[in-house]
Amino acid sequence: MVDIKEEEGKSTGTLVIEVIIGLVSAAFAFVAALAWNEAIQTVLAMFFTNPDDPTGKLVYAVLVTIIAVMVIVGLARLLAKRHRKDKWTERSKKR
Repeated sequence: MVDIKEEEGKSTGTLVIEVIIGLVSAAFAFVAALAWNEAIQTVLAMFFTNPDDPTGKLVYAVLVTIIAVMVIVGLARLLAKRHRKDKWTERSKKR
């Protein structure tokens, strides 16, 4: 079981989102790496007697990468909003 400890200025919800972002980022990076690996293998295979057309795999690799970047940026923006909310909540408590 993961022990989530509140850090100063961060709510438990923010910490959970940070962990989720890390896991989702790693998962998308892994998928993008697999896609590029397969695409590059196909391109190289073209030069070594394999006549497969790599266009589909290259398009797939680009699409997965674009989607991964969009999701990661979206999650980072969500995290930034949570940090701003936490700072605002912290300031309100001090008043």
